[in-house]
Amino acid sequence: MDTEAVRSFVRAAELGQFQHAADELGVTQQAVSKRIAALERELEVRLFTRTARGVELTLDGQAFLPHARSIVAGVDRAVTAVRPGSRALRIDVLGLRSAQAVVLHDYWRSHPETDLDVVTLKVDDPHVAAAAVQAGDIDASFRTVTDPATLPRDVQMIHAFDSPLELLVGPRHPLASARTLTPPQLRKLRIWVPGIVPRSEWSEFYDQLATAFDLRIDAAGPNFGNEVLLDALADSADVATLVGARDRYIWPTNHDLRRIPIVNPTLAYPISLMLPRTNPHPGLRAVISHFASLTPLPETTWLPSWATTPRRSAGQT
Repeated sequence: MDTEAVRSFVRAAELGQFQHAADELGVTQQAVSKRIAALERELEVRLFTRTARGVELTLDGQAFLPHARSIVAGVDRAVTAVRPGSRALRIDVLGLRSAQAVVLHDYWRSHPETDLDVVTLKVDDPHVAAAAVQAGDIDASFRTVTDPATLPRDVQMIHAFDSPLELLVGPRHPLASARTLTPPQLRKLRIWVPGIVPRSEWSEFYDQLATAFDLRIDAAGPNFGNEVLLDALADSADVATLVGARDRYIWPTNHDLRRIPIVNPTLAYPISLMLPRTNPHPGLRAVISHFASLTPLPETTWLPSWATTPRRSAGQT
C-alpha cells in the first residue's frame, strides 16, 4: 500500500478539501486526487463523496480513517527513529477556526521557521486524544480531561490559556445594539449551541455554566455546522449563541452578526494542553512559553470547577 496515498487520504479527511491537503503536503491537487483514486481502487471502496464545500468521508472512509492514521503515525515514528528531531511538531486542535488554532497561527507567524503540523482529531472524547499523545501519534492536544486522575500515567495536562466568551446575535435580536452584556442579561434567552456531545469536556462546561447563571442553553437538533448556525442567527430575532473571543468565524456581510463581550464577570472557557511527561517534542517549549504573552483575564472571571484548582505555570513542561 502506498503510504503517501494513505497520508493524502488522512489530510484530506481532516481538512475536508483536496486542495487544502495538497497545500499542506506540498503537492498539486491532481496528485492528491490520483493518490486517493489509486487507494480506492486498491481497497475496492469509495472513501469520499464530493460536496459543495469539498469532500466528506463515506461510511467506508470513516471506518478506514483510524487505521490510516495509525499507518501514517507508524511511518513517521519509523523515520524519527533513524532521524531524531526530523518530524514536524504535530498538535491537535478542536477545529481550524478555534481559539487554539488562532493562537498557534499567531505563534507561527512570529516564528515562521517552526516546522508545525496542525491536525484535528475527529473525536469528542478527550481520553482518545490522550491515548494519541501516549502512542506518539501526536505531540500534544488542546483537549481537557476534567478529571486528571483518569489521564494515562505518562501523559500530563497543563493550563494553556482561557478563552473569554461572547454572545453572537443577528441584527434583529433585542440585544444586538448592546456594547457589553452581563450574565444576568442572558437569562431567559434562547442560547443555541448545537453539537454539545454528552460526556465531552464542553458538555460539562455548558452544564456548569447554565447552572451557575440560570441560563437556557439549548443543544436541540442536529449539528449541520457553523455555516447553518450563522444563517439561523442572521434570520432570527430571538436566537443567540456563545462563541470564544478568539474563535474565527466568517459570514456574509449581509448577515450583519454582532459579537458582544460578556463582563462582570467575564465567562471563560479554560483550554488545556496534553503532552508527554517525558521527552516531549523539543518544539513544544517555545509554543508553551507563547501562552504567557496572551492577554490575561479580568479579575472578575467565572471559570468551571475543574479550572479553579492550582495551575501549572504556562512556561513549565
